[in-house]
Amino acid sequence: MAQKRSILLFSILMLSSIVFSDVYAHSMFNSAEKFEAGYRVQVATAPEFPQIGELSQFRIRVTEGFDYNEVDRFTMGVRVFFNGQQVDTIPPKDIKGSHWDFDYIWRTQGNHIVLVDLYDMGENKGIHTFTFNMGTQSPFGTIFFAAIIVGALTLTGVVVYVYMPQVFKKSKV
Repeated sequence: MAQKRSILLFSILMLSSIVFSDVYAHSMFNSAEKFEAGYRVQVATAPEFPQIGELSQFRIRVTEGFDYNEVDRFTMGVRVFFNGQQVDTIPPKDIKGSHWDFDYIWRTQGNHIVLVDLYDMGENKGIHTFTFNMGTQSPFGTIFFAAIIVGALTLTGVVVYVYMPQVFKKSKV
């Protein structure tokens, strides 16, 4: 009987790997995308919730059109605002390829407004500004993640407690 269950489980795993061959990563919590003037700009931070005073990384990706074709090059600058005041500027830089990753240190805790300026793109060769909200780690961030993990483990425990005895009882019959 155990051998039959093992074969069944293995078959289900193999079938699911064939049926569900496309895999999509989850979007990070501190990420967003905007579409304007035929271009899509995606931003994210790594780690997802940066710590104050510690090195983190901005990740920016630029694609073109509704087919999201990656661009060959772009020129971009970044402005960071906190409480309505500009706190940092990354001057415009010419990037080859469609990705720009750079190191950044957040100085204040809370929500920041990040303005990403895309230069000389499109038909009018103007400046397109994309606005994003980016947050830094608060003391409650750890509590938030712990609460989610405890909730998921509790749900798993309840499901196993309720349904597993029924599965084993049916297999004995």
